[in-house]
Amino acid sequence: MLQQFLVRPEDVEPLAEAVMTTLERVGILCQNEELLALLQIAGAQVDFGCQRVRFPRHMVAEYVAQFRLERHDELGGEPFHAPGRPTMETQIAQFYLDPDTGERRSGNTRDFIECIKLGEVMHGDQGVGHALLSTDVPPLLEPLNAAILLAEYATRPCGVYPWNFRQIDYLMEMEEILGVEHLWVWGALCFAHPLRLDRDVVDRLVRQAKAGGSIGIVAMPVVGVSTPVTPEGFIAVAAAEVVAVWMCGRVVNPSVPLGGSMWVGSVDMRTGEVSYSAFDAMYYAFAVDEFLRQWTGIAFPPGSGEYSSAKAPGLAALWEKHYKAMTVAAFTGRHPGVGQGMLECGKTLSPVQMILERDFVDGLKQYERRLDPSAANINLDDIVAVDLGMTDNYLETLHTARHFRENLWMPQLVDRRGWNGAADDAAMIERARAKVAELRAQYVKPEGREEKLAAMRAVMERAGEEL
Repeated sequence: MLQQFLVRPEDVEPLAEAVMTTLERVGILCQNEELLALLQIAGAQVDFGCQRVRFPRHMVAEYVAQFRLERHDELGGEPFHAPGRPTMETQIAQFYLDPDTGERRSGNTRDFIECIKLGEVMHGDQGVGHALLSTDVPPLLEPLNAAILLAEYATRPCGVYPWNFRQIDYLMEMEEILGVEHLWVWGALCFAHPLRLDRDVVDRLVRQAKAGGSIGIVAMPVVGVSTPVTPEGFIAVAAAEVVAVWMCGRVVNPSVPLGGSMWVGSVDMRTGEVSYSAFDAMYYAFAVDEFLRQWTGIAFPPGSGEYSSAKAPGLAALWEKHYKAMTVAAFTGRHPGVGQGMLECGKTLSPVQMILERDFVDGLKQYERRLDPSAANINLDDIVAVDLGMTDNYLETLHTARHFRENLWMPQLVDRRGWNGAADDAAMIERARAKVAELRAQYVKPEGREEKLAAMRAVMERAGEEL
């Protein structure tokens, strides 16, 4: 199924009017003086004292018309591409689920090092990134400390996330010392919903736009909390935030590319818990994506299978994430990643869950296979020999013995027979824990960076004084 009809053509105009009215009457909070001045020059109504920006209707319409001329994102028509195996990259989880004890604790330096070691063994040639937040390090220095730890323990350190623009220059200096590319990434720009660009975010937005980095928010509104509870009201506010950020990026740099993604949460009115994988949450994400695509010509896709509500590793978490990812594919035509080893809507990183997901997603490569109707593959000799299968079957043929490994999904950890009770699930988790331990035992620390590490630590010491 490819569902493209949540928003009918006749729905676009009234929804667009609601977005423009929201931006004209409510506007946004913008805590950056330089951007306020640029927005005023571009035609916005700016109250510098209140740091409030309101966008006249004609200004929004002109920008949207420009967006439509630049790009139109067509759905479908592409061969299926399976998502890659999950890696230790820029998860920046807040909590860590110990694979040995099952203890859940705040991220810290010791556990981050263990994540780096595991990532190095699993995929060191691809790079290892900022997977876990170290809450035992002062927040302004935490990304710098992450860069040093990655440089010390990973062959290809990458993906450090600076949440404050003042950290960027120090990371650029470390990157130059180390002599690697992509030590740090711009990462997500996150709105303070509703309609607030606070200083930390907007300062980085301005810096990012000047550097030519793609501008767009990783939106995480919660239905009925930070937006109206109806899908129509949700679109009015959520799309207003997206378009406002795009306009802010363009007044800083008229040629900056535009992007972003939508991760919608919905609140359980019985418990107060927020889910980013519930049916209603996903519906709102698809609706705003389809509206923006029709109105602006720019895709604003929903997130991946990650940020599911699953709280414990295992087969249920795998299928919950996979169902979410396949639902995204059904409504967008593109299959996103299934997960990155996280639980509790992205709060907790579980090495056990990551190992299971790496095993599981290999099965998706089945869907990107292409037919090769050669004589060897068709194997008419066996088809004739097996005949009606009264005395022989294909399981007994030499052809099956030679080709089953390349043609069948053969997971090493996940039981492909499906759910068979808690005992089997626990046995699978034990296999995954043993695999984590086996991989960690293979870790070999990179050598030869002592002088560079000393220079990077000097940068962090200076940053501690200056920040």
